[in-house]
Amino acid sequence: MKKAINVGVDIKNQSEGFAYSMEELAGLAAARHIEVVGELTQKLARIHKAHYLGKGKIEELHELIQRKDAEVIIVNDELTASQIRVLEEKLGIVVSDRTMLILDIFAERAKTREAQLQVEVARLEYMLPRLIGQNEDLGRQGGGVGLNNRGSGETKLELDRRKIEEKIAVLNKELEELVAQRGIQRRKRQQSGLPVVSLVGYTNAGKSTIMNAMVEQFNPSSNKQVFEKDMLFATLETSVRKIPMPANKSFLLTDTVGFVSKLPHHLVKAFRSTLEEVVEADLIIHVVDYSEPNHENLMEVTKQTLLSLGVENVPIIYALNKGDIIDVDIPAVEENKVSLSAKQRVGIHELIEVINREIFKDLIQCEMLIPFDQGQVVANLNEQANVITTNYEENGTRLTVECTQAYITRYQQYIISQNGNPERV
Repeated sequence: MKKAINVGVDIKNQSEGFAYSMEELAGLAAARHIEVVGELTQKLARIHKAHYLGKGKIEELHELIQRKDAEVIIVNDELTASQIRVLEEKLGIVVSDRTMLILDIFAERAKTREAQLQVEVARLEYMLPRLIGQNEDLGRQGGGVGLNNRGSGETKLELDRRKIEEKIAVLNKELEELVAQRGIQRRKRQQSGLPVVSLVGYTNAGKSTIMNAMVEQFNPSSNKQVFEKDMLFATLETSVRKIPMPANKSFLLTDTVGFVSKLPHHLVKAFRSTLEEVVEADLIIHVVDYSEPNHENLMEVTKQTLLSLGVENVPIIYALNKGDIIDVDIPAVEENKVSLSAKQRVGIHELIEVINREIFKDLIQCEMLIPFDQGQVVANLNEQANVITTNYEENGTRLTVECTQAYITRYQQYIISQNGNPERV
């Protein structure tokens, strides 16, 4: 396990959350199997353009490196190519930044082809502006990042600007094909008429645990648990699970990558197609680690990330998770906030009730008369909507149905009354 020293600049008037950011940097290093043996911080009015830290602090850092026998420096901000080069020349060891560290973690955790492509594109776009003026072998910047077949072992020749641009284009073309397939799957889900509920939140807040708790409670025989572990970025791939409710009031629950402060914009851009599941959701469940003292700042990070994705006017429910760790009453419901413990399975029922209240508040009751030769329509409604009564008449099957607007639009030709009022033809 490599030994590292974490370094950060606390910018005056912008220092709120700095201590947590440094603590989180240590967690990111641990996720990359790196041992943090020391930390050095400096308060500055602004980051030094040439070498990030002040000259005096660089000398202090050099002494700390010798004392701790460190092998790498991890900086809590995104560095320019010249800053990396200058620091490495002055310190004599490898310098990494927060962005590079996160890219490495994503590369290690990416399992599906789509996720691997997204991470590889983000890595190459990060490297592209950092090639200018660098004479040393840049292969180490790719170490541990990229696809199994090529990404991590490129030679210096392959890492020139033209080669990288060509590779980005090839990867993006393959990624577009996968994105198109995802779009088809999304449209099929939309056509099903089932509401979509998306879990979002800071990394390691407990989104996957909540999804598993819902699957376990409402669809125990499905054997569709998602991976969960107490670590940063445990989940990169989007998972979709159908949650069947009483009276055929089912919905689709999606879980995707967690957010983090200073999430590299290249990653947000690369994962945009994956995160579109959130953009097109009918309801968002913002999962919060309520036991974290800094949770309000982490909620703001999630809020700003959603805004950057273009998420607007989507109703939000707050799942205040890990209430069993702190002294709060669980379960507890206050308007659109539910205090719970997903790990202990306490408050899941209450969360479901709040979800139902929100996504099924606009259900429409109507009567339909469906010809006998359209039996598949009757079967679809019995399977996916709430059929209240069924009567067989001379001209077909008469159903009283409670359903969403999507079903009203799809089966408009069979509706004879809506909410007690005869349908105008």
